[in-house]
Amino acid sequence: MSLRALWIISNEKGQKASIRFSKRFSTVEHRARNLAGSSYVAVPEDSDFLQLLLTELGLSNSDKSYVADRDDCLYRPRSPAVELRLNGKGTLWPVLVLSQGPLILACLPLVDILSEPRPPLANLLSVSQGVTLLAGLQTFLLGSGVKLDSEGLASRVATLPSLLLQVCPLGTPFDTPLAGTPTASTVPTSTVTHKQPAWKTGVYRGRATVNVAVVETVRSMQYGNQSRQDLWDVYGTVTCKCEVEGALPNVTVTLSLPPNGSPLQDILVHPCVTSLDSSILTASSVDNADGSAFSGPYKFPFSPPLEPFRLCSYTSQVPVPPILGSYQLKEEENNLRVSVSLKLHESVRNSFEYCEAHLPFFNRNQMGVVDVKVSSGQVDVSKEKNLLVWGLGQKFPKSREVTLDGKISFTGSSLGPSDPLCTGLTAYIKLYLKVPDTTLSGCCVDQHSVQVYSSAKPRIVTSRELQSKEYFIWNSTGSAPVSSGQPDYLCRFKKSCWDVILLCLKTRLLVPQRHQVFDEATDSVRVCVAEDPGMQTDRQHDGCFT
Repeated sequence: MSLRALWIISNEKGQKASIRFSKRFSTVEHRARNLAGSSYVAVPEDSDFLQLLLTELGLSNSDKSYVADRDDCLYRPRSPAVELRLNGKGTLWPVLVLSQGPLILACLPLVDILSEPRPPLANLLSVSQGVTLLAGLQTFLLGSGVKLDSEGLASRVATLPSLLLQVCPLGTPFDTPLAGTPTASTVPTSTVTHKQPAWKTGVYRGRATVNVAVVETVRSMQYGNQSRQDLWDVYGTVTCKCEVEGALPNVTVTLSLPPNGSPLQDILVHPCVTSLDSSILTASSVDNADGSAFSGPYKFPFSPPLEPFRLCSYTSQVPVPPILGSYQLKEEENNLRVSVSLKLHESVRNSFEYCEAHLPFFNRNQMGVVDVKVSSGQVDVSKEKNLLVWGLGQKFPKSREVTLDGKISFTGSSLGPSDPLCTGLTAYIKLYLKVPDTTLSGCCVDQHSVQVYSSAKPRIVTSRELQSKEYFIWNSTGSAPVSSGQPDYLCRFKKSCWDVILLCLKTRLLVPQRHQVFDEATDSVRVCVAEDPGMQTDRQHDGCFT
């Protein structure tokens, strides 16, 4: 694997983005020209490259929020590889990009196979090795969780020319740790003599500890109307922090499900996982579920990096959401009659870290008299006088059901906030909850199932929790946004696409994870953007918009 070019870009908040360092490898570029022949695309000048990359990432200051080549639903970006279109001069691909803090690191690896038809990223060794090099440089420049001042960062950028001569001579990286990598008290520089992967910058020395946390997130869209199907989905992440001695220690984490638990699907794993049962990766929510689906236990053997990392992510098709709700509004002269009922499902642990229901009201005057009664918890009015906050405390009553009833007058002296969607009786409740020591799918990690192949007995810490996100209950007496049709496939969008579909996001639609993109019958484009519960740190969201 070789690099054609490398860039370090400064993108600090409030300042104009600029290239702090760039390096082109002429010998590799000569090879690229010979391999590509007539389809050769030259590397643009730094200024042109910077503008193209910022536009592709949605970070440019241009007033043009929609870019057809980037935001069209037929374009399917695959992070961390992006393609840059050079205004009729061809396409530069794959440009690998990693971003952290004030820096964006990018490189253009040499692809030594035919680029048309474009091969899958997983088949390109140069992509994985390029990402590994960028991750190593990122750690060298920014450290492992240590915030550098501008002078410290500048001094490390200044050492890059000599550093690249050692670790990437003539554009070909060595599979060794980057020299001069900063260390912390718990991350001393490795003194081992055998080979060590470039993504691991040192070895840990101290008491062995393994922390494993399972976090499940539930989303729901409930309408309280038989003509509209309630929707919900669950996705989970398993995060690990392994402090184990050795250059390449071996750890195995096992996920277990209860006997009647739904199988985990859409599983994505961290690259450090060394082996995996093929049946684990083939379970997909896109396919119709059948009785032969693999239901565990799910074993993940891996050699962990030093920093906390996401071991895997998954989805689960649970039969019911944790809280079923009913919301009804009725106009009475200048008042609104409010009636809310929330019921905690019997399978969910009745012990919350927090649980709140927010009832916002838009396109009305500020609240005047608020006369509501609740069977449990307490109700507060926001300072803006357009939001009711119903604090449900840490436990539902024994009946597992709570209610809110009363009247609200909107006789305030000034108008409250507006929302183009929530007009008339179109209104919603948004639930915020976190339940410790439980998951909706039943997925857990037993301390005794964590195996660490180390000379010292490690301390094992496991935890799990359930949290909500985009959990809406719509007023059943008013209109509400609804998705229609069964999805066929997924069209993924980057984070930069949010500027284009900001108004669509306000519809707060929650739909299944795969959707038809083009509807020939109505000649309309339906866009599906997915929360990838996978290995990226920037989150995206599910929703279908016509």
